Amino acid sequence: MTNIQAIILAIVEGITEFLPVSSTGHMIIASSIMGIKPTEYVKMFTVAIQFGAILSVVVLYYKRFFQSIDFYIKLLVAFIPAAIFGFLLNDLIDSLLENVLSVAVALVLGGIVLIFADNWFKDTEKTHIDLPIALKIGLFQIIALFPGVSRSGATIIGGLTQGLSKQAAAEFSFFLAVPTMFAATCYKMLKYHKQVGFSAENTTELLVGNLVAFLVAFLAIRSFVGFVSKNGFKVFGYYRIFVGLTIIVLYFLKIPLQLL
Repeated sequence: MTNIQAIILAIVEGITEFLPVSSTGHMIIASSIMGIKPTEYVKMFTVAIQFGAILSVVVLYYKRFFQSIDFYIKLLVAFIPAAIFGFLLNDLIDSLLENVLSVAVALVLGGIVLIFADNWFKDTEKTHIDLPIALKIGLFQIIALFPGVSRSGATIIGGLTQGLSKQAAAEFSFFLAVPTMFAATCYKMLKYHKQVGFSAENTTELLVGNLVAFLVAFLAIRSFVGFVSKNGFKVFGYYRIFVGLTIIVLYFLKIPLQLL
């Protein structure tokens, strides 16, 4: 992977992390288009730079992170289910990171859900999240362990099932990304360090990738909240289905993505 390719992946991550379109899925697709092989380093890189993107949440919503200990308890309760299943299913998840077809199928199925989400869940003014609601949202995050599902999409839908407003569901999804991606990044980097070890070039790419992802996500996150509150999720559903079906067609026609 070249430095330019690393920057492109970071831009893709920053744009898609908070959209319900699957940032991991898009990075897998982008890697295939650029002909990047799914090495252990590339797999670790695509997880690690997501932490740079979610740091934009801490900066943009820093006041919320200094409200009360109750805020952190809710995040911990919501974080635990995915942490447990992520650890248990790590090898399976790693294998799926190499499979563009599985990502495409997940994009299509998730797109169908988003198209109907606006009809299934009417927007409300509910913003209060108690511990049972936090836990239920956390259970939805388990689904997002499957590449292509979208962590933000799954947790936002989870919030909507509990009667939260679109804005409240989206914002809690953003907050939940902080402990989730911090843990995932630390685990992936520690595992890679033990198995392979970091070179100076690796370290530089990770630093640049996280910085680029942070800056792009910082610009994108506020626009997403406003857009979803006014327009709903259908446009993201149609987009997911279009991208997913395109990849599926190319796959069965045996057209390599890197030729696009």
